[in-house]
Amino acid sequence: MSPFLAEITGTALLITLGGGVVANVVLDKTKGNNGGLIAITFGWAVAVFTGVYATAAASGGHLNPAVTIGLAVEGSFDWALVPSYILAQFIGAMLGAVIVWLSYRQHFDDTQDANAKLAVFCTAPAIRSAIHNIITELVGTFVLVLGALLLAKPEMKLGALDALPIALLVLGIGLSLGGPTGYAINPARDLGPRIVHALLPIKNKRDSDWSYAWVPVVGPIAGGVLAALVFKLVLR
Repeated sequence: MSPFLAEITGTALLITLGGGVVANVVLDKTKGNNGGLIAITFGWAVAVFTGVYATAAASGGHLNPAVTIGLAVEGSFDWALVPSYILAQFIGAMLGAVIVWLSYRQHFDDTQDANAKLAVFCTAPAIRSAIHNIITELVGTFVLVLGALLLAKPEMKLGALDALPIALLVLGIGLSLGGPTGYAINPARDLGPRIVHALLPIKNKRDSDWSYAWVPVVGPIAGGVLAALVFKLVLR
């Protein structure tokens, strides 16, 4: 695969599995209804593992604009490639969101809670406060990107399981820091599906919460840049 196609494919896999586990938990009449946060965090960890594993050899398996920008700031990724990677990530995220909707369309129709329908596509804060929500997203993404940089070239290779440490890191972030905002930690993961929510003919849907949409973009990018600077100037 070309890096562009790899980022589309990997991010589509990420959202198909990640958004899929949210749909399974929050939508009515599913087999996994009310499965809870543990099911969601494990589902997202597997989604990250699958997406990164499938594309690491072709593109590095970024799947996240905050990771791409962070690596460029750190100096290990070419700034000239950043726009194409981010475009691919948004295309993949939107494609994955459409796949989730198609897979769960009957359950979207049978679910009355419009907030639950929106939650399949994007995050929302438990307590709405722009400053605190940005801080939470910044911290979560800082941990993700710094961890990715520290794990980028491990001395011990795991073969087919090389993507597992990143997946476990995302699991830990979800369990530890996911409570306040739902741990978007990825602008493409949140904004791409949010746009899809606005466009799709979902029965009895609410607005796409555009007043909050900037938070899971600004917070993760700031966290990724800060992690890259700390790694570059302090830890390396």
